[in-house]
Amino acid sequence: MRFPLLHLASTRRTGAALILALATLVAGCTPNTSGEAIFDPYEKQNRNVHAFNKRVDSGMGGGKGGGIGKAIPAPVTQGLSNISTNFSQPSYMMNHLLQGNMESAMRNFWRVAVNTTVGIGGIFDPATRIGLHDDATDFGVTLAKAGVPEGAYIELPILGPSTERDVAGKVLDTLLNPLQGVIAAEDQRKITVIRVLSRAGDRAKYSETVDSVLYDSADSYAQARIIYLQNRRGQTGDTEAAEAEADEVYDSYEDFYGSQ
Repeated sequence: MRFPLLHLASTRRTGAALILALATLVAGCTPNTSGEAIFDPYEKQNRNVHAFNKRVDSGMGGGKGGGIGKAIPAPVTQGLSNISTNFSQPSYMMNHLLQGNMESAMRNFWRVAVNTTVGIGGIFDPATRIGLHDDATDFGVTLAKAGVPEGAYIELPILGPSTERDVAGKVLDTLLNPLQGVIAAEDQRKITVIRVLSRAGDRAKYSETVDSVLYDSADSYAQARIIYLQNRRGQTGDTEAAEAEADEVYDSYEDFYGSQ
């Protein structure tokens, strides 16, 4: 038996905890007082993480034609990518609503409706074929549009390039995901496995570009940093900080390290 007053109290405590988490994460963004376009006060630590990430990537076959993702047939990785993207649609929709972008939110709604039904649980992507193209966004973009500063550049273990604001966005995307509490824990673990395999497939798909940045650059850390920041600032509307146009290699690299 569920007691309404206890349920209401629990809901209020959860809401208060989320508000506290939001305030803490946002307050943690280091203000850029250096005047430099690239704010990287943790460069020494970041370079150590970057070296670790390269060792992991190399150990998984990176630099040798796409890594372990090449062992997975392309149709399978495409299906996994479609499923992973389909699970992300409710989060995209929520963030578009928070950004005041009703048109994109509705597009995400119809995409997940079409792909979940006609696309057999998201394995296939008929929504794109009828003009409902993917419109990804995340809480990092939502925070940027709300005026939260970018903060310092950070390279995360395994996950790669980011900023303090985007780290906060990743945490909030997880905490506020509309699917949280709806999908059973066992199914959430299955979704995590699908996302990991999908990312391995993306690594294989963009192997030429990623290998060029990581293994052919004179300074792969600096190259990855500028590519990420340029593209991310373009996504968040920071046109003054972003360059006017992105080179094609930048777009491909951002496809891999962008919203997953």
